[in-house]
Amino acid sequence: MSLEDRLSSWKGPSSDTEQEKQERTERMIRQAIQDHEPLNDCDLTIFTKGSYSNNTNVRSDSDVDIAVECTECVYWEEAKKGIRPTNNSPYLGKWTPEKLRIEIIAALRNKFPGQVDITGTTAIQINSSSARVDADVVPCFSFKYYFIDGGVRRGTKIFKNGGGNIVNYPRQQLEYGTNKNNRTNYAYKKVVRILKRVQNLMASTDTFRDLPSYFIESLVFNCPDALFEYSTWTERVKQILIYIWEELQGDNEPTNERWVEANDCFYLFHSGQKWNRKDGREFAYAAWNYLRLS
Repeated sequence: MSLEDRLSSWKGPSSDTEQEKQERTERMIRQAIQDHEPLNDCDLTIFTKGSYSNNTNVRSDSDVDIAVECTECVYWEEAKKGIRPTNNSPYLGKWTPEKLRIEIIAALRNKFPGQVDITGTTAIQINSSSARVDADVVPCFSFKYYFIDGGVRRGTKIFKNGGGNIVNYPRQQLEYGTNKNNRTNYAYKKVVRILKRVQNLMASTDTFRDLPSYFIESLVFNCPDALFEYSTWTERVKQILIYIWEELQGDNEPTNERWVEANDCFYLFHSGQKWNRKDGREFAYAAWNYLRLS
């Protein structure tokens, strides 16, 4: 099989069978939350997020990520003290991060006895079966970030098991990923899947260390739309790997035009990340050699 044929075969999403398992898993989790009576008086929004929602998942990362967002309690931050509207009353209800997590765990244990793992710091994991894939269920709360110009960015706030919290913007990842996919004539998500499969193959053969699939997606997200316009998958992948390699030389971040995560809300590289610029350029180098490009 030629390289072009191999890359073309890697551009698609999970198989139909895998997608059926994913959809079944999502339905069962939604039903578990809806059937749990203590959650009936909590305003909840349940939605998928991550690579499954964005249709960039592949066979090796086909788990389902589901957010269970409490919308009646809104956390917030402001770019400058005092710019947030003052007509918002403080939340006085009962839905604390601890109570929300406890009730979601109870709901999932009722539906999936013996298959719920609560040891993770953020997600509640549901182990797979012959009919389901692994799933991560994330309890979270509505979040707003107030900009100086009056704009508001809406996201979710996740409280870690054991302390600390994380702000995420899953809806922006879906929006910006869809926009880029449309602008590139649907090539963007296909290239993401190709390079995720390359990463998974390299990791499985100890050719290269394992890297998070979201990092791979974010690397491709930062590549110019014009690089997706080449006529073959081989040339698209070549030009994107070259761009990643060249643009990530050096370990110091530039003062402007910094790379961003696939949600376009956070910088991709900073001291708190679990990856760095070296990881990006070394991935590009390893993928180039693995595919024997020239």
